[in-house]
Amino acid sequence: MIHPHTYIHPSAKLATNVKVDPFSVIHSNVEIGEGTWIGSNVTIMDGARIGKNCRIFPGAVISAIPQDLKYEGEVTTVEIGDNTTIREFVTINRGSKDRWVTQVGSNCLIMAYSHIAHDCKVGDYCIMSNNTQMAGHVEMGDHAILAGMCAIHQFVKIGQHAFIAGGSLVSKDVPPYIKAGRTPLSYAGVNSVGLKRRGFTVSRINQILDVYRIIYNRGLNTTQALHYIEEELPATDERDEIVTFIQESGRGIIKKYGKGSIDEE
Repeated sequence: MIHPHTYIHPSAKLATNVKVDPFSVIHSNVEIGEGTWIGSNVTIMDGARIGKNCRIFPGAVISAIPQDLKYEGEVTTVEIGDNTTIREFVTINRGSKDRWVTQVGSNCLIMAYSHIAHDCKVGDYCIMSNNTQMAGHVEMGDHAILAGMCAIHQFVKIGQHAFIAGGSLVSKDVPPYIKAGRTPLSYAGVNSVGLKRRGFTVSRINQILDVYRIIYNRGLNTTQALHYIEEELPATDERDEIVTFIQESGRGIIKKYGKGSIDEE
């Protein structure tokens, strides 16, 4: 299962059925779980923790040091869950002393040429499409999808089940369950198609719609909208998650598309 034209550091810990193709390099302090395939010309550096049944395609570089001038050589890690696919030339940097770890969940698809910077946290079942670039300290909730060539500003948070259109510049937080698009990046409705695919009932989707109608369509500021939602709408898991996400937003959430934007559609 280990091709002779590879280099694996003696201290690296690989499960017995890991397959490593030729010309890949695996450094020390690396752990790789059962059933994982490492394609050719992959570099896995110190601090990588890769789960079971992952697929890492040629040219990927996992657990290089952060591209952060404040990094001082501290021992940090990258943690990748089970059943995650990492396509060609993806780069995932390990953490810094802010969080000490960069995390990618299970059952994710990270497409070609994407970058996940230091101290990011990507949830389970996430998709990052080709050439998406994620700066440091970004958080991405479960089932979120980034279409191709998105650029994510550092410290941004993306809520679970959100969908962000291709080519987007994401500098504000994107709340859960919504679609975001246009320039500047704006609220584009609830991700109802994605939610239906994941088993959400029409009733649950309509409850989410009710919350976002108040946030984006009532002409209220954020504080007023959240107060109205908590006072007038019945408590649900989704309602409470949306409210908490917005209350804890450090960068502020994206707005509704309005006049004066670059996009004139």
